[in-house]
Amino acid sequence: MDWPSLHVFVGTPDAGQILLDCSHNIFLVALAFGVICAACYATMDVAERAVNVEVTRHRRVWKCLAALCLAGGVWAMHFISMLAFQAPLRLTFHMGITLASLLFVMFAGAIAVRSLGKPHLNTLDCLVSALLIGLGVSAMHYIGMAAVQSDAAQYYDPHLFTLSIMIAFLASLALLILPRLLRKNGGMFHQMFRYSISLFLGAGIMSMHMTGMHALSLVLPEGAEMQLADTPNSQQLGLTIAAIMLLIVAGSISAAMADKKLQGKERDLQRVNNLLNQLDQAQMSLQQVAHYDPLTNLVNRRGFNQLFAEQLIEHATSQGMLAVMFLDIDHFKRINDSLGHDAGDELLKVIAERIRSATRVQDVVSRFGGDEFCILISVPHYEEARHLAHRVMQKMKEPIALSGRRMVMTTSIGIAVFPRDGETSEELLKNADLALYQSKGNGRNRVTFFSPALKTRASLELHLEEELRNALREETGLQVFYQPIIDLRTGHVAKLEALVRWEHPEHGLLGPDRFIGIAEANGLIAELDNWVLRRACKDLGALRLDGFDELVIAVNCSALNLSREELADEVKDALEQADVEPSRLELEVTENALMGNISNTIVLLKHIRSLGVSLSIDDFGTGYSSLAYLKHLPLDTLKIDRSFIQDVPKSSRDMEIVHAIIVMAHTLHLRVVTEGVETPAQLDFLSQYASDYVQGYLFSKPLPLAQLLPLIKQMNEREPASLWPASVMLESRRQEVDIPRSLDLFKDLPASREHYSRSHPVRTKRTRWSD
Repeated sequence: MDWPSLHVFVGTPDAGQILLDCSHNIFLVALAFGVICAACYATMDVAERAVNVEVTRHRRVWKCLAALCLAGGVWAMHFISMLAFQAPLRLTFHMGITLASLLFVMFAGAIAVRSLGKPHLNTLDCLVSALLIGLGVSAMHYIGMAAVQSDAAQYYDPHLFTLSIMIAFLASLALLILPRLLRKNGGMFHQMFRYSISLFLGAGIMSMHMTGMHALSLVLPEGAEMQLADTPNSQQLGLTIAAIMLLIVAGSISAAMADKKLQGKERDLQRVNNLLNQLDQAQMSLQQVAHYDPLTNLVNRRGFNQLFAEQLIEHATSQGMLAVMFLDIDHFKRINDSLGHDAGDELLKVIAERIRSATRVQDVVSRFGGDEFCILISVPHYEEARHLAHRVMQKMKEPIALSGRRMVMTTSIGIAVFPRDGETSEELLKNADLALYQSKGNGRNRVTFFSPALKTRASLELHLEEELRNALREETGLQVFYQPIIDLRTGHVAKLEALVRWEHPEHGLLGPDRFIGIAEANGLIAELDNWVLRRACKDLGALRLDGFDELVIAVNCSALNLSREELADEVKDALEQADVEPSRLELEVTENALMGNISNTIVLLKHIRSLGVSLSIDDFGTGYSSLAYLKHLPLDTLKIDRSFIQDVPKSSRDMEIVHAIIVMAHTLHLRVVTEGVETPAQLDFLSQYASDYVQGYLFSKPLPLAQLLPLIKQMNEREPASLWPASVMLESRRQEVDIPRSLDLFKDLPASREHYSRSHPVRTKRTRWSD
């Protein structure tokens, strides 16, 4: 292949002088690199503008400007790089050939901008376009090299020549692919990515030029003279070309940015106009939505607060009384759960109408959300507010037909009165809510007026909740007391019931009734139960070291904790960490907790039972249970609540109930523990009717383990006694028995079960389940 003054694939001649000491002006090379990077950035920016322009005529203008930026940048880079080329001979440029090279690069720029302007570019089109662009840039380069006039002939290494064309193709391919990644992004990352792509594309095109220059060999005829190039003129010309090109680039970028802002403002103006039209059309609807509940058409919370603030100002001026009532529908959640939310919405509409019909025209009735309603009334005295509340409650009790059923709903009401209970709407609403909470806590379906004691109690509960969290986190203040459970067969202590206590720094020793409810209401009960469980297991390990290898500890489990699947793993971990046999632990649960979710409860209890832990049903007879389910529960022990034993033997009905429970439990192969035993008469009755275990103040009140150990040792060191004698009935008149006196009851106990068989032959058969 032989071009004028350009030789490729022909090899260097044997005769002639090859110039090896050619170099480049680093400043001009760096300047050329900056020009091509700026041109690539401007090309991407202007091409993106062309894509987003909606008017076709404007789009063509932007495409031409983008093509000019790319072609001019590549051509300027090439020309400045040629000026940076330094060889020991005089170099000039042929103007016609130089301009011809510009035509090729303009063709390449047009192809590039055309491809960038397409929304989607398939693989074949991308490869063909990249090939055309690469050939156009390469043609510009080598035609521009042919425009160089000197005494030397140009020869090119074929491998480097081919490599330069491949680099031009890859750089063109990158130019078509990478800018498309910027179209759907924005922000600082988007801008930094654009800069990075510009540098990458500039480096690719610059690499193509430098590879082509590296492939060049200049051959002088023999005898030709060498001379130095005029470097200062080259630098001046290069700076001039760079300045012109950078001005074109800067102008293009500025025009693109200005057009983008202008188009954005036009779109914003159009959007604002549309929004204004929509706002004008929907103004009344928005007012309705903002202040009224769409379901019941009552005033909503926002509208109520506005009316409340206005009436407060009016009543503060006239010194009148203003009552605010908080209403909550009792057990409304059951309607949604059983009949569905649609039925619940229909019920809310009926309830809203009932409330509205029970009030006066000037009263404000609002739905705050869910099943909460609020009434604002002006009253001359407190009783007027009470009368209105009772009218609402009476209206609510009228039957409601819903989903083919007739049901009666009740409501709990809390009332706060201005100015006695507060001077601001926030304070009055908060106090009415506290009164409502008290109504629900007292059994629902009642009216409660706010009193300072309610606020004090709420503050105390909040304070106790915070301190209980700290006590659990720091493990300070909480203690476990134990109450012995006596085996009636032997008279020995067989079990200990673990009962949590809290040594409060201000209120002293608190029983569980003071803080268990707070723990359950605030999500602390699982952590508290787990703490008691671990502490009890740790004490079981200590009891083993003291020689009580068979003593069992019973730990109470909250109803909320029983619904957690993690309970079985927590029990297992506590036993393993304390190195205690599972058979020495008993878990006590109430019957209401068992009946909460019976299917899941049975699975969880069977899992715990499989660990070897015993299970006991506590407070039996005080809640709601089903014998059909009770027989399927994996229980070991049944505990009769103290409420059934406290009137024994005075109440024959209670004696019959206790007897029936014992018989039923033994029929189900359950051992029986009777708690609340406080008199010898109660103890004698239970021994006659074959209760397996007893527990109560007759033996000991709950004590720390260290204080209880002497009593356990003293009772368990005595000879086993099968049953209590009837002679202890002589002590039934004593209402309180101290621990030493109670131990005296063991002195005259018979030593075998035969004495019981002879004295009570009718009862003997019932005792076989106690063995």
